[in-house]
Amino acid sequence: MARIAGIDLPKNKRGEIGLTYIYGIGRSKSREILESAKIDVNIKVQDWTDEQVQSIRNFISEDMTVEGELRSETQMNIKRLMDIGCQRGIRHRNGLPLRGQRTKNNSRTRKGKRKTVANKKKVTK
Repeated sequence: MARIAGIDLPKNKRGEIGLTYIYGIGRSKSREILESAKIDVNIKVQDWTDEQVQSIRNFISEDMTVEGELRSETQMNIKRLMDIGCQRGIRHRNGLPLRGQRTKNNSRTRKGKRKTVANKKKVTK
């Protein structure tokens, strides 16, 4: 079993897909990593040798920010936006979408479950 950046990679997947289980590595980055380590993208994770795993581990630790470090960096960026009070920071604070989407009908993911507001009852004489 290959353990890279604190993540156990799935044994039965191709190397290109297996590396995407690490936060901060997508398909194109995983291809780039495997090319730099001179490993075929179609070889399964269980068939990697110890030297290949070590070369991947070295490349990731030296040249990339992944997992906890990347998550904390992202959170710090969001906190900075909220502290300076810019438009995106205010939208983060209020839990609304920040990239110009409409909020009248959609954006339930950001806003959460509907909160129904009842109308005022008409007074009858």
